[in-house]
Amino acid sequence: MQTHELNDKKKKYLKEYRRHERKIKRIKAEIEEIRSLKMFPSVSTDGMPHGTGKGDLSDYVARLQKKEDELYNEGVEKVKSYMNISSRIGEIESEDERDVLFYRYIKGMDWWEVARAMNYCESWIYKLHGRALKNLKIKKE
Repeated sequence: MQTHELNDKKKKYLKEYRRHERKIKRIKAEIEEIRSLKMFPSVSTDGMPHGTGKGDLSDYVARLQKKEDELYNEGVEKVKSYMNISSRIGEIESEDERDVLFYRYIKGMDWWEVARAMNYCESWIYKLHGRALKNLKIKKE
């Protein structure tokens, strides 16, 4: 596998944690939407508003429970991802390289924010990032 392809694979691996975080935010927003819709009367297929009946309540509870279960499961996956990625990052010898990967992929900082947090110029952060990717060991599939 070429270096560029391997680096892309490593970046994809590192981005998994933030992907879980975004998914959790979306699920929370969906839960809030379901809850807010329950405050208003339901609309049946005839387009006319109807009172909330027992059937509406059971459907509401079922949809809400499904989303809350999804939120819990995604939270578990986020924790697993964090533990795995932070463990791999921790195996890198250079503290600066570990910091770059942590700030970029765990904290989700922009490049300039990483540079500021580490008190380096942005061009040096790019070089550290390249070195860190080279030294990051991930499982081969």
